[in-house]
Amino acid sequence: MRQRKPKYVNEYIDRHGKPRVYLRRPGRAQIALPAPLYTPEFWTAYRAAMSADEPLQVTRRVKAGSIAAAVNGYYVSTEFKVLAETTKATYRGVLDRFVDKHGAGPIAGLQPKHINKLIDEMADTPSAASNFRKRLKGLLDYAVSAGLRADNPVVVAKKVKLKTTGHRTWTEEDITKFRKHHEVGTPLRLAFEVLLHTGLRRSDAVRLGWQHLTKDGFVITTKKSQGHVELCIPVHSDLARYIADCPKSGPAFIATMYGRARSEKAFSTWISEAASDAGLPPKSSPHGVRKGAPESRQVKGRSVAIHYKTS
Repeated sequence: MRQRKPKYVNEYIDRHGKPRVYLRRPGRAQIALPAPLYTPEFWTAYRAAMSADEPLQVTRRVKAGSIAAAVNGYYVSTEFKVLAETTKATYRGVLDRFVDKHGAGPIAGLQPKHINKLIDEMADTPSAASNFRKRLKGLLDYAVSAGLRADNPVVVAKKVKLKTTGHRTWTEEDITKFRKHHEVGTPLRLAFEVLLHTGLRRSDAVRLGWQHLTKDGFVITTKKSQGHVELCIPVHSDLARYIADCPKSGPAFIATMYGRARSEKAFSTWISEAASDAGLPPKSSPHGVRKGAPESRQVKGRSVAIHYKTS
């Protein structure tokens, strides 16, 4: 049976056929680990990296004006710093792989034909190609603003056509089925009602708690929107009844059985599995609840007074 890869480890073969292993922890710079996996040398380096309290640093010699230098500059730019930590980690994963292959090349020498060739090489994985194009556009937008080149060649490079229907939107029938299967008073039902009545993304819904309540409603700064947009969401009278018994001392309304806030990834899996248990169609995700939440349940909801536990 194939051994499971350690947490946060990414492994691939570079263009020279050499195995590469990296530790990519969210919100931290990647670090190279000895290849191949599972050797004593690998485990020693992996455990040392995972036990480090300070953010991991990558020492990379780069030449001024190179693609690698531009990527390093982008990582310390305002454009990159305003992103959520999970988003930064995702962007780093794409751009660091690009640097591994082409970092020595001049950033000013990139032309549309080069970008088209890179996209063509990813034809078998159109989603990854589309994501790569977006990240490269952001990098080169920075390069233009920093005076590293005069234009952004990604603008005129080919685009990737994706055949996707996006997240499936929950219907009123789906909502009824979910509620019937998951009774009032259960953590799943509470989480579902928070999603439905606020329209928040999963990354924001899992953070929402009493600390966000004001006289005008819930005031929360979004985690993923660039610039961290502040939202004010009136408390719908239906939602008020669901959260009334949530302890004031809790970190968020949506919590684990141990009273801790849920991670957004675990939350998605939790809701999707609960939807499947309730007999909903495949791909019934938290985002689909957000898409299916009528405005009458969100911004136009009526604010009400709420009484909560003090424990």
